Amino acid sequence: MSRFNLKTSAPNAMNLAGGMAFTASPKLELASLVLTSFVQDQYYRNRESGVSRLIELIAAIPDKRFAAKAAIYARLKFGIRSISHVAAAELVCRVKGEPWMRRFMSKVVQRPDDMTEILGYYQAKYGRKPVPNALKKGFAEAFSRFDSYQLAKYQQRKGALSLVDVVNICHPKPTLGNAEAIRLLVADALRSTGTWESALTRAGQQAESAEQKAELKLAAWTGLVRTRKIAYFALLRNLRNILEQAPELLEDVCALLVDERLILRSRVLPFRFVTAVNEVQKLSGDGVQRVILALNQAVDLACANVPRFPGRTLIALDCSGSMMGQPSQTASLFAAVILKANSADLLVFNVDARYRTVNLADSTLAIAETLRLAEGGTNFNAIFERANRNYDRVVILSDMQGWIRGGAPTEAFAGYRRRFNADPKVYSFDLAGYGTLQFPERNVFCLAGFSEKVFEIMALLERDRNALITAIEEVEL
Repeated sequence: MSRFNLKTSAPNAMNLAGGMAFTASPKLELASLVLTSFVQDQYYRNRESGVSRLIELIAAIPDKRFAAKAAIYARLKFGIRSISHVAAAELVCRVKGEPWMRRFMSKVVQRPDDMTEILGYYQAKYGRKPVPNALKKGFAEAFSRFDSYQLAKYQQRKGALSLVDVVNICHPKPTLGNAEAIRLLVADALRSTGTWESALTRAGQQAESAEQKAELKLAAWTGLVRTRKIAYFALLRNLRNILEQAPELLEDVCALLVDERLILRSRVLPFRFVTAVNEVQKLSGDGVQRVILALNQAVDLACANVPRFPGRTLIALDCSGSMMGQPSQTASLFAAVILKANSADLLVFNVDARYRTVNLADSTLAIAETLRLAEGGTNFNAIFERANRNYDRVVILSDMQGWIRGGAPTEAFAGYRRRFNADPKVYSFDLAGYGTLQFPERNVFCLAGFSEKVFEIMALLERDRNALITAIEEVEL
């Protein structure tokens, strides 16, 4: 059997940039969409069309259990919320009489406000249509996992739909641990007392002057930081506020930021570090640079579990205009992480491709910053025309919207394999979830999204080409 002169199928779809591509299987496209969508506008697709495409896929896939498992996988493994809320509401409307739906509605809820979000979407979309029993029973079951602290923190008292509304709809059976909390919740008497938000709120409410408010804010931040009651994600999100309102806490904050145990235990996605850096850089003062250095160190610590792949790796980083914004941030950080952890070369491409050299002694964020480019078109053929050696794997970081010279680089890839007698694994990362591929599925590992879990999946793919679909299929339901 020929190893390199393989029969290839012709591109069978047009991507959103107008280039030829290969359609993903409905399961692969759905997995890509739920793992990359934060229900926000993207370069070639706005949030409404992203949600619409998810609804189309859920309707089209006969195996509704797979769609449910994909939503659970996205919520539990990647911490993605909004798109899992949409999937849950759409599935519960379409699947009737299946006992696994109750279990799904319970498992997709990881925080009390997941219930208000799912129910809010359902009511906004379907109006007065009766709430399905599977939703009621699943939510009632989920309630049993939440204690008074969680119920108070996420009760959504000022929202259009509160946790009390969920209680009135699903009638959860109180447990010994939360019976009193549910009673107080319904009576509008449950108050947050141990959250960082409540501490700051009380400080603002109790102040009688601007000076007193500043003193109370300082005291609140001091208590939260020095007793370590503030979660790691909350720390990142509030760095700017802390530095402005409690500059005395600079050293304490930096110590928390580089606490390896906290970093590994948290579920913060790596790009959140970039967001924190951007906010801190808007400030002035002696402490800003100290915090930036701590954030750089924190990212390096967060990447400690990146797998070391054998052999030589080529990273192909899409620097075209459609990558502007979040895809570019994600891709540049991803590339920097792999470069720091592996023996790898870097090729950047848009209209053409060229090798780039980086200083691996720099921090991960510093390397990523040098790679954040977004201009020109997208030519996937250039990757394999410019690659100048036999690689064991090629990691393509892109939104998959190639259009130059037709888009899909089928012939260029075949030519590269012939020139170097190469048979690399190709990891094709769709960082925007647009739903088309630049290769047929049989030739590449099609992945999506970016978090620490992605590297676990890549390690699996070294042994199992169907790891993403397999990982979703293995979700218990």
